Amino acid sequence: MPTIKYYLREGLLAAGELTSPNQAHYGPGHERRLRLIRALLDVGGLPLAAIGEVLRAMDDPGQPVHKVLGAAADRVTPTGGEAAGPDLEDAREEVAELVRRRGWQADERGTAAESLAGVLCALRRAGHSGYIDLLDVYADAAEPIARADLDYVQRRVAREDLVESVVVGTVLGEAMFGALRRLAHIDVSFRRFESPEHLSGPVGPVGPVGPGGSGGSGDGGEAAGGAGGARGAEGSDAAEGSGGPDGSGSAERAGGAEAGAPGA
Repeated sequence: MPTIKYYLREGLLAAGELTSPNQAHYGPGHERRLRLIRALLDVGGLPLAAIGEVLRAMDDPGQPVHKVLGAAADRVTPTGGEAAGPDLEDAREEVAELVRRRGWQADERGTAAESLAGVLCALRRAGHSGYIDLLDVYADAAEPIARADLDYVQRRVAREDLVESVVVGTVLGEAMFGALRRLAHIDVSFRRFESPEHLSGPVGPVGPVGPGGSGGSGDGGEAAGGAGGARGAEGSDAAEGSGGPDGSGSAERAGGAEAGAPGA
């Protein structure tokens, strides 16, 4: 795990206030920056080099907030996985058409658009081009989420708070939405494919009618219902997940610092 000394050396963290030749004091601002670095590293999955670029954009007072958001989004968006060729060009045109169709004020050849074009190519290569028909469904879901993200950002008054919330919302919001989508997949999958009403067999007599007009053994129906219930229970178990451990840690002293700040 990188130490405070490493963050200082890489310029990710400002130097503390020297109290002696080999000791420094770190205040609330350092603690806040450490928590942000750890969150971007551990939850957002950004490499330290990308975190450095995002932090430098944050710390530049002349950088518009919209540009800072773009810097954060560019670092969290994977690109470059597709080789140039006719398929990629076709996918790029599809993405550009989507942007124009929805009236989005976004760069048709920007990082996010390039990433989406790569996804379209991968879907076709995997034989699932039908998924591309869901582009507008996904876009319909993305728009209110984007508005909610920026509504949260706009509640910040100080530039430092506003810019930091842009970065957190872009990088960690991506991770949060991905996790929520997976939880929803588990729920919808269980309800559609594993719930007892879909797995239970016919209820009532399934054998020939016995003497006296009474139905034959109902064991078959009961067995089917029981098996369905059992499978439903198994599906319920499978649907349960376990939460990951809380990411917490303690910051190390830099050069015998008087006060450290807990990492996020």
